[in-house]
Amino acid sequence: MGKKKSSAPPEQHLLLPQHPARTNAQTTPIVDTHTHLISTFSTYRSKYKEGKYATVYDFVREVYKHHGVEAIVDVYCEAPVQKHWRELADSALSEEDRKTKWGGLEYWFVMGVHPHEAKEYTDDVERDILEAMAHPRCVGWGEIGLDYHYDNSPREIQQEVFIRQLQHAVRLNKPLTIHTREAEEDSERILKQYVPKDHRIHIHCYTDSPEWAARMLAHFPNLYIGITGVITYATNLNTSAVIRQMATSAERPLRILLETDAPFMTPSNIYETLKDVKGRLPLSHSAMIPWTAEWVANIVNESVGEESHWDVEQVLQEGRENAKKMYGV
Repeated sequence: MGKKKSSAPPEQHLLLPQHPARTNAQTTPIVDTHTHLISTFSTYRSKYKEGKYATVYDFVREVYKHHGVEAIVDVYCEAPVQKHWRELADSALSEEDRKTKWGGLEYWFVMGVHPHEAKEYTDDVERDILEAMAHPRCVGWGEIGLDYHYDNSPREIQQEVFIRQLQHAVRLNKPLTIHTREAEEDSERILKQYVPKDHRIHIHCYTDSPEWAARMLAHFPNLYIGITGVITYATNLNTSAVIRQMATSAERPLRILLETDAPFMTPSNIYETLKDVKGRLPLSHSAMIPWTAEWVANIVNESVGEESHWDVEQVLQEGRENAKKMYGV
């Protein structure tokens, strides 16, 4: 029998054209505040077995080239902890290495244990995370939280592990990257009980109710809502509703962070630009963020009316400023 051909579009389509709104040289730098780089590269290698990028560094340098990706926050959330985190983190310590290995990209990371893997949390895992927290490229603890959609770990254990990690992060004054899905009541109760009001919090890949977002934003002044390409999906209305709430509020309208959750959540509106692509791209990456920003800008303009003139660059600027406030990157 012959080999089954991959259904993925040719590898060249991962090298995106510039977003139509970013042809001006004065474009805003992109910060992807939540990406899973090893998973993204592994997906690339599995989909393109003859792919031309042999290392994660090759992939980042070439795929992000000319797109203004200034920084990424890489996320480790497995148990046991993936030991290769140190190689990547150490490779970003010197300016020379960031230039030669990363193409000038600023590499940062966060670490924690995802609620799916809470049942695998041990003292040894915690010891490894605490070691990583001391690394100069580590900017937060996460992603951690509760996920009652899949219940891959028992809810009681999810809560215990969530609280345990929160207590360490607060003690170390580490920003929090939070995963919460269909667990609003328990997530709110635990966060309000164990986290100081002024702590920095990133609710990653937000899909829960706009009412919950409003309560959390009101209680925690340094809390930000993470926006991924999922905002462009017809199956998700909540994230757009949160943007409408922000756009029509009295405060600065967008307490958001732009992220990919790569290799997942490819923005659906990207295919309006990639008209020659047959099928769907098998992974997302940080250069796709302008398409998410475009969707956000359109929602703001629809919500506020004629006096609003938000565009891709303004959303990217808001996200860039918030990334500095949240993670210091």
